[in-house]
Amino acid sequence: MFPRTQFSGPARQRGAIGLIGALALGTAVLCTLVVVDSGRLYLDQRELQRVADNAALEAVARGGNCQAGLSAAAFARESATRNGFAVGDDRPLTATCGSLQTGADNLRTFSPNASQASAIRVVVSEVVPTSIALGVTNLFSDNPVSDMTSLSASAVAAQPKPPLAQLTIRSTLVDLNLLNGTLSGLAGSAIDVSLLGWQGLVDTDISLLSYLNQLAIDLDVSAGNYSELLGVDTDVTQLIQTSIAVAQKNGATAEVLTALGSIKAAAINSVPVKLGELLKLQTGTADSGLDANVQLLSLVEAFLQLASSQSAAAVTLPVNVLGLAGVTTRVKIVSPPEFAIGNPELAAADPLGPNRIYVRTAQVRALLTVDLSLINSVLQAVNALLSPVVVTLNTVLSANLSCVLGGPCVKTDLMILPNGANLDVSLEVAAGDSHVTGYTCVSDSNNSLSVDTTTSAVKLKVGRVDASNWASSTAQVSVSPLPLVDIGARTCQGLFGPCGARVSFAGGGSEVMIDTSIAGTHEPNFTFVNPPKMKQELADDDWHSVIASNVVSSLRASLTGISLIQHPPTIGSLLGVVLNTLLSTLNSVVSLLATAIGALLGPLLDPLLNNVLAVLGIDLAKVEVGANLTCGQTGRAYLVI
Repeated sequence: MFPRTQFSGPARQRGAIGLIGALALGTAVLCTLVVVDSGRLYLDQRELQRVADNAALEAVARGGNCQAGLSAAAFARESATRNGFAVGDDRPLTATCGSLQTGADNLRTFSPNASQASAIRVVVSEVVPTSIALGVTNLFSDNPVSDMTSLSASAVAAQPKPPLAQLTIRSTLVDLNLLNGTLSGLAGSAIDVSLLGWQGLVDTDISLLSYLNQLAIDLDVSAGNYSELLGVDTDVTQLIQTSIAVAQKNGATAEVLTALGSIKAAAINSVPVKLGELLKLQTGTADSGLDANVQLLSLVEAFLQLASSQSAAAVTLPVNVLGLAGVTTRVKIVSPPEFAIGNPELAAADPLGPNRIYVRTAQVRALLTVDLSLINSVLQAVNALLSPVVVTLNTVLSANLSCVLGGPCVKTDLMILPNGANLDVSLEVAAGDSHVTGYTCVSDSNNSLSVDTTTSAVKLKVGRVDASNWASSTAQVSVSPLPLVDIGARTCQGLFGPCGARVSFAGGGSEVMIDTSIAGTHEPNFTFVNPPKMKQELADDDWHSVIASNVVSSLRASLTGISLIQHPPTIGSLLGVVLNTLLSTLNSVVSLLATAIGALLGPLLDPLLNNVLAVLGIDLAKVEVGANLTCGQTGRAYLVI
């Protein structure tokens, strides 16, 4: 029999259809179970995702945050409960605050940061049965697997981008030739940068966001945690090194990189500093709000001023900065400048509150110690005029009968500059400042930013300045008179007996002291109309100047028109002729000294202002404020991831 016909008979195929039918029915049942189970899991996952989406949206829309109170988590839980998701140990819900970051691949990622709430991520989880089929299988299996599956859903919601404002404050442009000498004192050692290098720093802007991200890497701080970054202790060398890294990535010229390297090498002031002393960010400022530009020279100079302000020592400037012999100049940075970026809506609600957008120049003290031997010829003339009068005075006093008989006898002496030959001139300059008071954002082409600006107030003190509290960043500067001519007297027992304590100015004399204040100018409400958007460069017309009247001329008048403190004689036993001669001579002496000291101090003011304060970013009479404003987006909270 042939093999092909061996199973071809009907009897041989009996039951095949039933077997095929049973297999088909089993397959249909299995497919049905798979469809039912997968559909159920899909619906469970979809429902869970809906709960996460609504919870994230509500947490953001209601202004949730992760500060004390954990309102974001509370809002998210309330939303989940309303949507039928009972939060518990087996159904956890977590809400995390943070911000969004856009990578080089243009993909958005969520960066956790409890101090920010520009974006909130909600994650919900629950455990559900895996499948009916698995349950049946486990009945016949020696090693059953878990018949429960954990589902999880995550959603990130964010507010529409808020309006953002940036204020920039500057004084008049400085002479770049003076930067080496002035900034060397702040750095701690000599800076040698070419004029081309300084100009390169002036012409180079640096992205604040790029700088902060690079600094976070350098200081090993988690990305996006700007609040932590601003509070980390570092030093000026590290801050400048990060500037070099960012400038190099941005294709800075060789001159700029060389200049930064020279400044870094000279910056030996290693006191701990915090970047937050310079940069003031509103709580919750998103990384997009930090994508602003800052002039590289202003930033590096601010680093040096920050380190100087934290140091207990004052900076002694080189003689060539002022170009005046016999004058020692010291500068103390009381507080460094500030940069500010933030939401003008929050700032306008409380212009000087915690969310203020406030910028200022550095607040400094300058102390000039003037060697009065520069007017030595006048001092010799004073001595020549007064010495004969004192001799005559002593002759008259010793001729007293009581004195001759051993009774009380008054003796006088002449002291010129009894406390040394140095005169101190202290100039204390408060910071020029500006802050946001209001804004409008009708559209991108119809917006405005209002600011309140104050120019520097000045305190001028001349005499003997207490160096111990002058170098303090908090103590008030105290000044006392500097005696110039002092005719003192002692009461003795007879001509040759012991004498008591010396009484200063008993026979007359003069002292010098000035303690005056000159207020700046306050402009409470100036409005920038359609200012440039964030990151756009400010043109010359975009700057607003606030000028104080008569500040410089008033200071110069205080120095050149110096008046001395006169002390008339208090010795009661002087004869009229001697007294008149003494008073006449003292008047001549005071006139000589006032003219000489006024002529000596008068020329000091302009070099101090032009060569020192202006280089430090300070102008007594004028500050210039620039503004950038981006209106952001309108609408409600939306899902971003």
